[in-house]
Amino acid sequence: MQHTSRKDHGFTLIELMIVVAIIGILAAIALPAYQNYVIRSQVTEGLSLMEGTKTALAEYYTNHGTLPVHNASVGLPNTISGNYVSSSGLNNLNPGLIVAVYGNKANAAITGHYLVLSAVLSGGAIGFVCQNRPGVGSQGHQPVDNKYLPTPCQT
Repeated sequence: MQHTSRKDHGFTLIELMIVVAIIGILAAIALPAYQNYVIRSQVTEGLSLMEGTKTALAEYYTNHGTLPVHNASVGLPNTISGNYVSSSGLNNLNPGLIVAVYGNKANAAITGHYLVLSAVLSGGAIGFVCQNRPGVGSQGHQPVDNKYLPTPCQT
């Protein structure tokens, strides 16, 4: 009687199930991090759109000695918008505030939320800081959650 040894080739069912479980665990870890990354990139669009307004505001302050309250007074369109930002510009009620409101194309976590840059005057110079607290920006909206803020706005 002759015994032939047979070698199995390939993976067994249990090995495949372990691999699938490991991939599932890795995906569960990576997906929330990726979603946060996507939302942060959308919030950064607001900060980018504010750059032109910052320059115009600083120029206006240098020439007039006061802070403007309307986009038109600094030569900008009434509404500046982007892919995820529905409106960005000077706050009509508070001189020196630049507000970006996130629209319907943005992730649901930031839709309708706002990001605010506030002009800070110091010895004739002007700088800007993020003001991410309720009541500072757009009425009827909430500020962007701190975990989604771009690096320059994190404190």
